[in-house]
Amino acid sequence: MNEALPDVPEVRVVGLPQLTSGFDLVDRLDLPMHLKVHGPLEPMGGEQLAQLAERINLKGRGGAGFPFHKKLRSVAEAAIKRGVRPVVVVNGSEDEPACRKDTVLINRAPHLILDGALLCAEALGARTLVVGVTRESTQRSMEAALAERGLNNGRRSALRARVQRNPVRMVTGAAASLIRSIDGGPAIPPGRKVSASQNGVGGAPTLLSNAETFAQLAIAARIGPERYGNTGLYDEPGTVMLTVSGAVARPMVIEVPTGVPLRYVLQLAGAPPVPQGVLTGGYHGKWIDAATVNEAIVSRNSLDAVGGALGAGAILPITQDTCPLGESLRVAQWLAEESAGQCGPCYLGLPAAARGLEDILNGGGPAALEALKQVAKNVKRRGACSHPDGSAMFIESTIKAFTDDLAAHVLGNGCGRPVEGVLPLFEGGRAPTGLPGGGEAEENGPSRQKIYVDWTLCRGHGLCADILPEVFQLGADGFPTVAQAQVPRYAEAKALRAVRRCPALALRIEESGAPGAPSRNLPVLSQGRGRRALGR
Repeated sequence: MNEALPDVPEVRVVGLPQLTSGFDLVDRLDLPMHLKVHGPLEPMGGEQLAQLAERINLKGRGGAGFPFHKKLRSVAEAAIKRGVRPVVVVNGSEDEPACRKDTVLINRAPHLILDGALLCAEALGARTLVVGVTRESTQRSMEAALAERGLNNGRRSALRARVQRNPVRMVTGAAASLIRSIDGGPAIPPGRKVSASQNGVGGAPTLLSNAETFAQLAIAARIGPERYGNTGLYDEPGTVMLTVSGAVARPMVIEVPTGVPLRYVLQLAGAPPVPQGVLTGGYHGKWIDAATVNEAIVSRNSLDAVGGALGAGAILPITQDTCPLGESLRVAQWLAEESAGQCGPCYLGLPAAARGLEDILNGGGPAALEALKQVAKNVKRRGACSHPDGSAMFIESTIKAFTDDLAAHVLGNGCGRPVEGVLPLFEGGRAPTGLPGGGEAEENGPSRQKIYVDWTLCRGHGLCADILPEVFQLGADGFPTVAQAQVPRYAEAKALRAVRRCPALALRIEESGAPGAPSRNLPVLSQGRGRRALGR
């Protein structure tokens, strides 16, 4: 079984280092060493900074790949229009078990990240800077870096700067989760899609981007767009940071210029010469097969063109000796456990998808495959954040990439290969909490209620799915797709509201008390009392 990656694995570089300059000299570049290696940095105006980001085609390095210059201009325009000070947020939350490149940068080159963030803060006139992290090592390194610069969160500070530590959870890295936690709430998505550039921390326009993105901006600001463009591809200049793990002899973080063949990166890490497949972009990414690996180069466009993804920069090969569906099942189960438990497509859909993949491995046949495809389709574009979308994309990619193995499991007796567990996962499953500090909340405990649909009364109004999407989804016929389901603890009040507001009075709830205690039915309005009894 593959062990969890350390916070700071081996670091390599292809060509001349940029982000990793000085790594051969010291383990961590403090401020004096940082200035010796990179030199001073002059401030830049807002439009000048946006033009720089546009000329080097800088895109977010956290996975989404949104153009940085557009985000910068959007924040500036919103701040001017509303007459408020914007906020700058560095997202250093790296909570995929297979990703370490941002963790390496924060631990070893924190001032390069702060350079980029402070450039933006000064250009925008921001008075608040927050760095979001989830690991103890990154918290220590970044707090030390702020102290080395004399930055703090004091009320009289010209720039209030602090570190926001959140639990290690997949959904913590979402921009909306980080903003919500900075505002004092739980580190989970708020359940509605809001643009941080318009309404972020404290309601102010917020420039939020990945740690590597700010570091890349700092490099470009020092050397200029022409020299920056001399490295890598014409349309995607510069370098990228990759985390290479899985079936490799030496898991590592590696800085490479764009345009380097992917097979060369794999060779450096000691991957098998002919891998069965390579997962690109991390656990919200896509698989590519061995033949495609030889065509791919390290760039966002190239990987997209061959059916892969750069994503969060994680590259994970697997050998010919392991069952790819079994390896993917382990990841699918972990992704299901990482749900924030807020919406049905995620809370119910991801476990259903994992069970569907397991059914295929257990001989469920073509019916199991069709059911899995339907679940993955239903999950996408229906969640409160991108976690269900990315997870569904991973599962669909698994089905598409390993057709021979899929046929062996669906039509035969399986592929006959073991599951070696080469894809790194955090040890020990954690129940979703979504709470700062990771503590278990009462509302996230075991379910106490089960809700039932009486098909003799149901008329397909669909109100239950609007009120209680955690439980109910509507099928193609407009009726709920489940007849009974457990109610999450946090949704118990909504479940009761769904029962009371069902126009056909087709819902009922059964609540069970302590173990061994008899269950009881919660009161449901009789036909004769109608809506007026509720004061509606």
